Formats: sequence, C-alpha cells, structure tokens
Amino acid sequence: MSPSDVVYCMLTALFVAAAVHGLRRGLVSGRPGWRARVDHLLHAAMALVMAAMPWGFAQAVPAAAQMGFFAAAASWFPLTAVRRQESVLRAQVRRLPQAAGMAAMGWMAWTSRSMAGPSHENLADGPAPARHLAHSAGDSAIADVVVTMLVLYLLGCALQSLTREMPALRSTADRRGAGTARDPYGRFWDGSMALGTVIMLLMHH
Repeated sequence: MSPSDVVYCMLTALFVAAAVHGLRRGLVSGRPGWRARVDHLLHAAMALVMAAMPWGFAQAVPAAAQMGFFAAAASWFPLTAVRRQESVLRAQVRRLPQAAGMAAMGWMAWTSRSMAGPSHENLADGPAPARHLAHSAGDSAIADVVVTMLVLYLLGCALQSLTREMPALRSTADRRGAGTARDPYGRFWDGSMALGTVIMLLMHH
C-alpha cells in the first residue's frame, strides 16, 4: 500500500465518522431547529462525497450535479445566517467556514471535470497552438491562487476550531463558546472536516 493510500484510508475513516455524526445530528437528535438540521445534513453529504472521492466512487455522480449542489450549499450558509445580538454581516461571517468548505468541494468537482475534458479531445492535428498553451498556463495560475486562498482560510479555521477544544490554549470566553450541551464536540468535527478538506485540496491539486 502506497503512502497516498494510507492517507486516503485515514481520511476516509475521518469523513465516514463525520458523516455519521452529521446524520445523527440532523435526523436523530431532538428538535435542534430546521436550519441546524439542514446544516448537519449538508455536512453529512459533504463528508460522504469526500469519503468516496479518493476511491473514484464520487465519479458516479456527474460533476455538473456536484458543482450545482455544492454551489447551492455554499450559498445556504451565509444566506441563512441567524443574528445573535450581532449585525447580519457578522452573522454571515460566522458561517463562512462552512461555506468555504462547500465551495472547496465545488471547486474540486469543477477541476475534475476540466481535467477529464482534454483527455477526450482529438490530438491528431499535432501540438496545440501557442495561444492554447498560454491559456492553459493562465488557467493554472488562477487555479493556484484559488487553491492557495481556500487552503489558507480553511487551515486557519481548522486550527481555530481544534485549539478551542484544548483548555490550555483557549481563553475564558472561548471556553464558554467552545461547545454546547447539545453538541459538545461540534468544534472538533468542524475543525477536523476543515483540515481534511485542506488535505484533499492539496492532494487533488
């Protein structure tokens, strides 16, 4: 088994566990509210797709359908932000990490579709013109920028969420907000999913 397969096995175990947690919170837990239920079910769907991606099972769903689903999911989080003694903008910013994770999934689906396209082109006419090569180089540069921004943001979110579960590394205010009685390990799962998404982005790119 190659090192990449070992990493994929570990990530699959993480994503399956996260999917089970999301399904339990979305379907089984008592009356968390319809927005929270949808949040958890979206996270469960994201985790299931990520668990299937390393082994090629996610290709059974068309890339366009995945892109549409995750684009809608990324929009869901800021658009359904609920104010908690704060401005609407701050409420939306609070839900940006979840939106960024969904956007990363849509991006990976889009790049998979883009990479699959050229393999079916007719290359019998010889090498591509220089303008096509320049266009590909420009696309690659844009892809690098997008991936770098997503990786840095999600990595910061992961570190913030995971360190809040560590008593020695968080402030008194963070201890009060780290978890709730309904979901005491929510920060752990949020951070783990963000970190797993970072690894998947890097390996996919």
